[in-house]
Amino acid sequence: MRVAFLVLCFAIAMGTLRPGQVRAQEGIVSNDGDGAIEIEADDGIEWIRDLQQYRAYGNATAKRDGVTIVADTLIAYYREEDGRQVIFRLDAEGSVVITSDGSEASGDKAVYHMDKKVAVLVGEDLQLVTDRGTITAEESLEYWEERRIAVARGDALVIQNERRLKAGVLTAFITDDEKTGSARVTRIDATGGVHISTPTDIVTGKEGVYMVDEEKATLCGGVKITRDNNQLNGTCAVVNMTTGRSTLTGGGESGKVKGLILPTQ
Repeated sequence: MRVAFLVLCFAIAMGTLRPGQVRAQEGIVSNDGDGAIEIEADDGIEWIRDLQQYRAYGNATAKRDGVTIVADTLIAYYREEDGRQVIFRLDAEGSVVITSDGSEASGDKAVYHMDKKVAVLVGEDLQLVTDRGTITAEESLEYWEERRIAVARGDALVIQNERRLKAGVLTAFITDDEKTGSARVTRIDATGGVHISTPTDIVTGKEGVYMVDEEKATLCGGVKITRDNNQLNGTCAVVNMTTGRSTLTGGGESGKVKGLILPTQ
């Protein structure tokens, strides 16, 4: 599953734009040397000098390098360094939608801490939609740029066709595809209670690892596999997310797995 997220910073030229004015901004200064951002806002762009911030109001849109962020309000916080304004934080508030590389993330508020290179999306109906599936969460969606991980917290759920992987926390590890050069997820760690459902089985455990390329998930810790009225219990299980087949291994100290098989009518 490819993930493109909030890696976006912006600053705007000095002065205040009146409502309805739109222009591409020049001379952008950011702490990582990135280039200019195109800013649009229906209700104006304001420079608040005493708070050291810029605000864009009303369907505010920022674009750069194929990344677009749209929100009711965009806020850029800056500090003075050697006579320059250096943006260190970007907030997007209200109906936030971030699109890039065929992916779309949405929520109520997004914050990008540029010094730490950490982006956090919070609010109601959090979701990240890609061409391979959808990720939702109740608490937050995070992207840690330097660590190359994305974290979904609070009843986090990955949906791919008829297959679902749910856990308290899902951590996705991101690498660059050698052929295409695009970022993609190769592994997802699931903690805080794991629930996998396929067209045939329901598998639960304490924690798990999903290898995306192999489409196989390994769950451990009080594992239960349920199919119709039948149930198998063991220490670990391997779930093939393509075929839906589950293999149970280990049964605690005895080394045996246990199953309850009910006869069909």
